[in-house]
Amino acid sequence: QVQLAESGGGSVRSGGSLRLSCAASGYHYKSHKFAWFRQAPGKEREGVALLAGDDYASYASSVRGRFTISLDNANKTLFLQMNSLKPEDTAMYYCAASLRAWNYLINLRPSDFPYWGQGTQVTVSS
Repeated sequence: QVQLAESGGGSVRSGGSLRLSCAASGYHYKSHKFAWFRQAPGKEREGVALLAGDDYASYASSVRGRFTISLDNANKTLFLQMNSLKPEDTAMYYCAASLRAWNYLINLRPSDFPYWGQGTQVTVSS
């Protein structure tokens, strides 16, 4: 059973940076794929970034070039480095995992990810 727990959220000014962490357990490195999602009040949950193995990462157009997803497999921690933050990045951020093939997950549909953390809040002020 995969278990995920996010941390690292907080409040920053526009243009600042944050690094979110997601402690993971019970996963298989060569099988599971990981993603970050976010959900702002009154909006649907949206995919932010997808990581599959060592060499595939994809990003939502709204964060491409500013956010970086990575996995420290030795320490079983997933990261989301967020730079040049904007007020519209304000949301609850969730990490998620799935066993489905990466090309099936590329559209980052929340329903394709059965494993979720509890979320960590990110607030960006102007």
